[in-house]
Amino acid sequence: MARQRISMRKLSGMTFCKLMGTGSGRTFTVRDADLHHWCVLSVWRTPEECSAYLQSKPARQWQKIAAAQANIELEPLSAKGTWAKQTPFGNPIPAKWDGLTAALTRASIKPRWWREFWRSVPPVSKDLNASAGLITSLGIGEAPIGLQGTFSIWESNESITAFSSKQKPHADVIARTHETGWYSEELFARFKITKLSGNFAGLDLSKFDK
Repeated sequence: MARQRISMRKLSGMTFCKLMGTGSGRTFTVRDADLHHWCVLSVWRTPEECSAYLQSKPARQWQKIAAAQANIELEPLSAKGTWAKQTPFGNPIPAKWDGLTAALTRASIKPRWWREFWRSVPPVSKDLNASAGLITSLGIGEAPIGLQGTFSIWESNESITAFSSKQKPHADVIARTHETGWYSEELFARFKITKLSGNFAGLDLSKFDK
């Protein structure tokens, strides 16, 4: 993954890219790390350039050594905040969507707030993984600590809203975030899932693609 950063940047049509490790997201500490699953998040100018990426040299090299792979194609429904001082998903006008939906949260955590942030994660993670409508979720990170986020797939946009607004641990963390300012940068986005294929951690994603 690390060796392909330069190759990825040279691909035509790519406007943003992050190569990341993954984890369970249960504590957001090093012990969550999953050394068997890795993630490429890429943003493209056109659908054609996105499709061409799957046949590119970096993609082929990853496919060659992978025991399994999944591909998730997304269109932004809403996005708030920045990532690496950029707005990678633009400023989409929120639109009604009732189908499969993905949520992405990402933050740079100020070092002095790491311990308090870690203490707040387990109750939220427990509620997330027990939430109605959740298909799967994982932690994502550009580094083992400090630059982390979550990516989750849901049966509907309403399922995400129910979790984010009604579950007390999550609401408490949001309130605490505003009080302390423990993020130096943050981004929250939701996406319409336009295509699902492949296998992630034993879960056949293609069966959810309608």
